[in-house]
Amino acid sequence: MTVTGFAFLFLLVGLVIAQTSCDNYGVQNGSACNCPTGFGGATCASPGCGGDIFQSGRALAPQQGAFPNITTCACESGWGGAGCNVCQSSSACQTAYSSSGSAPSSAQSVTGSETGENSTLVCNSAAQVYAASQMSCSVVNPTLQAIFPLNTNLNIIRTLQPGLSPLPNATSFGTAGTVFASLFYAGVEQFYCLADSCTQDLTGGDTNWDCQNLKCNCITNTTFCGGGAEDITGAIDTLSGSLSIDCDNSTTCAFKEATLQALFGSAGLSLTGCMFGECVAQSVIDSTSGNSTTSGSTKSAQLSGGVIGGLAVVGGLLLIALLFLLLGLLKQRAARRVKPDLADGSRVAVEWARVSYVVHGLGSRSWLGKRAKGAEDDKVVLDNVSGRVAPGQMMAILGPSGAGKTTLVEILAGKRKSGTTTGRVSFPSAGGAPPRIGFVPQQDVLPPMLTVYEALLFGARLRLPENVSDEDKRTRVEGLMETLGIASLRNVRIGWGGDVGGGKARGISGGEMRRVSIGLELIASPDVLILDEPTSGLDSVSASRVAKVLRAIAHDSENPIPVIASIHQPSSQLYQIFDSILLLSHGRALYSGPGAFAPAEHFASAAAGIAPACPQGYNVADYLLEVASDPPAALFQLPRTNSVPEWEEGDRSEKGSAESASAEKRAASNKHSKSAGRQKYAATFLTQLQRLSGREWKILRRDKTLFFTHVAVSSVLGVFCGGLYFKTGITIAGFQSRVGCLFFLGALIAFSSLSALYNIVEIRPLFLRERSSSYYSPTAWLLSRLIFDVIPLRIIPTIIVSTITYWMAGLAHDAAHYFKFLFILVLYTLAMTLYNFLLGTFFHNGGVAILLSALSALYQMTFAGFFVHLNSIPPVLRWLQWLCPLKYSLEALAVNEVGSGLMIQDTLQGVPVDVSASLIMNLLFGFGENNYYRDVLVLFAFIAGFGLGVIGIVWLKVRERR
Repeated sequence: MTVTGFAFLFLLVGLVIAQTSCDNYGVQNGSACNCPTGFGGATCASPGCGGDIFQSGRALAPQQGAFPNITTCACESGWGGAGCNVCQSSSACQTAYSSSGSAPSSAQSVTGSETGENSTLVCNSAAQVYAASQMSCSVVNPTLQAIFPLNTNLNIIRTLQPGLSPLPNATSFGTAGTVFASLFYAGVEQFYCLADSCTQDLTGGDTNWDCQNLKCNCITNTTFCGGGAEDITGAIDTLSGSLSIDCDNSTTCAFKEATLQALFGSAGLSLTGCMFGECVAQSVIDSTSGNSTTSGSTKSAQLSGGVIGGLAVVGGLLLIALLFLLLGLLKQRAARRVKPDLADGSRVAVEWARVSYVVHGLGSRSWLGKRAKGAEDDKVVLDNVSGRVAPGQMMAILGPSGAGKTTLVEILAGKRKSGTTTGRVSFPSAGGAPPRIGFVPQQDVLPPMLTVYEALLFGARLRLPENVSDEDKRTRVEGLMETLGIASLRNVRIGWGGDVGGGKARGISGGEMRRVSIGLELIASPDVLILDEPTSGLDSVSASRVAKVLRAIAHDSENPIPVIASIHQPSSQLYQIFDSILLLSHGRALYSGPGAFAPAEHFASAAAGIAPACPQGYNVADYLLEVASDPPAALFQLPRTNSVPEWEEGDRSEKGSAESASAEKRAASNKHSKSAGRQKYAATFLTQLQRLSGREWKILRRDKTLFFTHVAVSSVLGVFCGGLYFKTGITIAGFQSRVGCLFFLGALIAFSSLSALYNIVEIRPLFLRERSSSYYSPTAWLLSRLIFDVIPLRIIPTIIVSTITYWMAGLAHDAAHYFKFLFILVLYTLAMTLYNFLLGTFFHNGGVAILLSALSALYQMTFAGFFVHLNSIPPVLRWLQWLCPLKYSLEALAVNEVGSGLMIQDTLQGVPVDVSASLIMNLLFGFGENNYYRDVLVLFAFIAGFGLGVIGIVWLKVRERR
């Protein structure tokens, strides 16, 4: 970077008005100009040389070259500063004032004081202004001196109350609350400035002036403004807005303006060796409060608008959360006060008629997504299947693989199917209440880290009504465990069932897991129990135990319920347990009726000559499967049962038609009630969240591997990153390393949040099963996952790695910037966690979700602004940066760092550089120095967007579909 590249840094100086007939913002007075103190000549272009400020006709600066030069001027005794305008003693003020031709009474009238000692003029050499004060300072900056090596001085007139000045037209300038400044380089004025609406603040022992409406004018062809090697006219003339002059009441001040602060940091342009001088009556000083002035104001510490807005948002969210909590408590109490409504004892039957199911192939849809009727690749899974199970009966659905057993039991259980289902399923009962359907899938999906008792109690607390006491629920769980024969496994963790790979612990056996699955459905006291191959994968002993439990449930003397189970290949002993049999073959029913030897007798009489007879002593179940494996076409034309139920025969008679119509009405009513009942949760939302959170906490306490891995990895990476960027310097290269450190933390969060996606994919099957059984609402599940995934596995590791890195790397060492730094990283962690939740819920294939998450992390790294300057990206791709959360996080972190007053001190090609880090940040990365709160709001928008997306997808898409 050349010297030319730093030319614009020197906006720091003067501030002049647009050229009029009077220079230095002099005021036209007829043919003459009323000039600022220290200037004279026909157009106020000549600075005073020697003398004092009371001498209206003092000698002007000698002409040297094209512009007056005051370096050869000698100040009179008691006066100093560039231009000899700053008083140094009270006697100098009194003497100069008396020599100006003004009578003493004049001074008294001006000051408004009584005659006496208090009317004597004194020299106020402090930074505080009472009437109008002169100040003269040296401008010292390494970069400025490298280009302009001679002496640079800034003279400032601060006018607070011109009426209290001894000679208002000579010792003050402008109206109340005015600042006039002029910059001299090597004794030649370069530019001048004017600001008004100024207030003086004396808080904390310092003197601070805040002004508005700043304007500046560069003097053409001076060294700074076109007459030297560098022309900064454009920068000087564009200085505007607010101006601050802060002095610590010694010899150090700061000249602050937005552009100057961008170049030299929040402290603006530093002024050293400052001299203050104000000739003012002692009575004015005595009558003025030490903490305020007429035009000044005392400031109190105020919060910024961004902080106030942030606190308001946080407060609003907390208030909303408290309101929802209160509403949840009220609903929970109201539900628990309802008198328990015990089961009415009505018995429910299961009837289905002409049930068909078709799965549509790829060729069944057009390009517009419309389904074509009768597509050739459509597969008929079920074809006009009918049957009935009365209360207290136990039916086995038999058939070879692919016969449609699983599809039929899922349709009877009311599960969502991807194909087209036709026919009628009804649940007639004496009471007419909506039936409670219990469904046990073929695969056991259970929480592995819970014990058997905890899993059943969890189901009882969420599936039994809120008004049932917790003690009654515990009692019911104990009794059910005794019935199922798993009381001895009360405190045994479920595990993953047997020996499994991957280091996962062995749990209870497969038969025991199946009985736990059955128990989770029985705990809700279902009216109908439907099971999909409950004995598959079990040995004969375990299968027999499960079957005996199911028979005991079906034939319970107090509450018998119909039990329907699809059975793949039952043993002879298991087959004899079932009361009725439905035999399927290629989606069609070959037999429906009593069990035991009745099916063999049916085929022996009705299918003589068509199907082979059952050999003596042969397993009837094996015989039926052999018949159904490859039946002749004529077998489908025979009656399907030797005892046709009356409700089905009714379809063939006039009387039956009326009964069928009545059954249709009952079916429609029950179907509607059942559908409505599935959407109603037994527990209130607060109870759901409470029980889910309790389960998540138990899982977290028992499976500490993931938590401690996150903590350990974050600690190691924190030390590694902190060591890599240890005590980063304040050179340009050091600043680039600082941003690299911040970028490393952001990239680490982006990749480590992949584990959130894996957790969602892993727990998804359990959520699908529990949601299909109406355990809880998706919102309660998401909230519990957010609490017990984000806090221990995301936020805590983020705080650990960022804290270690922050202090080792030597970033801004103050609490405010540290917590703002943590705040941004926590927001980014939330955004990335929710983003991975979104991918994990949208894609059921975990591999696809992980691939997309990794690619999106690489995309964020590309458009974050670290590897490529944001403004150098081709316009066709530049818009992608606005969709990059890491870009906003990195920008906010960098802005927070430079906002601590970080200054870059370096040397480029022999030119010393002493500028604000915000300038380097903008040059290297294109980040805006005022974008912190904007980035915070954008990150909140990402969090809200991802959160709403997750909620929408879980509610609409993540549901059981078979």
